[in-house]
Amino acid sequence: MSDKQSHSGTRPAAWYENWTEGPQSPWRDRPDPADEHEYATLTYVRDGRIARLTFNRPDKGNTITPDTPRDLAHAVERADLDPRVHVILLSGRGKGFCGGYDLDLFAEQGFATTDGPDEVTGTVVDPVVNAINHNPWDTWDPMIDYAMMSRFNRGFASLMQANKPTVAKLHGFAIAGGTDIALYADQIICADDTKIGYPPTRTWGIPAGGMWAHRLGDQRAKRLLFTGDCLSGKQAEEWGLAVESCPADELDERTEDLVGRIARMPVNQLMMAKLALNSALNSQGVTNSGMISTVFDGISRHTREGYAFQLRAATVGFREAVRERDEPYGDYKRAQFER
Repeated sequence: MSDKQSHSGTRPAAWYENWTEGPQSPWRDRPDPADEHEYATLTYVRDGRIARLTFNRPDKGNTITPDTPRDLAHAVERADLDPRVHVILLSGRGKGFCGGYDLDLFAEQGFATTDGPDEVTGTVVDPVVNAINHNPWDTWDPMIDYAMMSRFNRGFASLMQANKPTVAKLHGFAIAGGTDIALYADQIICADDTKIGYPPTRTWGIPAGGMWAHRLGDQRAKRLLFTGDCLSGKQAEEWGLAVESCPADELDERTEDLVGRIARMPVNQLMMAKLALNSALNSQGVTNSGMISTVFDGISRHTREGYAFQLRAATVGFREAVRERDEPYGDYKRAQFER
């Protein structure tokens, strides 16, 4: 067959073919990458042109552990490298998307871990090292703290830095550190009754991702972070944080419609559109925002108030400390997990 006869222009709508399809594909006769992988905190499944990343700690509210940023970054890179994938969808199993950092680990147990040595043991992200660095009666080294938290941010920011579009599907709750993840996604779709916000600005936390002003603008971001108040999914759509919100029983269908429409696009068009639009975010200083916010997040955990919250959580339990923090605002009952 001549080049002219095999040219993609001889086939109807060949521009909708995937990179791996067609007789002239650079991937012809090459083996396919693996379609599934299970990580400590999430699962990866390629479903046609969609890579489905799903947080998989439902009994813990999909709360963040030291594995989470590494797992997420690796899974995003897996999807970004797979030529069959056009869009990356991130969601959570169980009652919610992500309830923030695992405070059973980070607050009540002082970062303690029962696991043996692993790849982070003895490094700047060693949980034992960071537990020592959070001792209220000892000297705090802010750069050890920054080395740890900036690695979390890098993992979460893989959603924004990936070449391909990323969509976060939120239900139930996306609280505190969970919003650091969600706000890095290119698109957020959520259920109307999703709870979205960063209550730890009331004490012991600043959003380390630094994305709120970039996603909501100055005044609305300050409205939330000056109070620790949360948005419903419906409000998130009205404020422009989410691209779409719907009743919870319609979320699956609406999400599939959105990612299906994105997946139909040629992958190179998607990449060029994302890179072009991300240039505007980069010019706004998202990297600088993340650096500053990560530093202040560390400081907020080492103020007099931050130490008081940490010790209170260690003494009476995290949920009781959160109750004492949030009851004056009238919204304690709506949160079961967070930081």
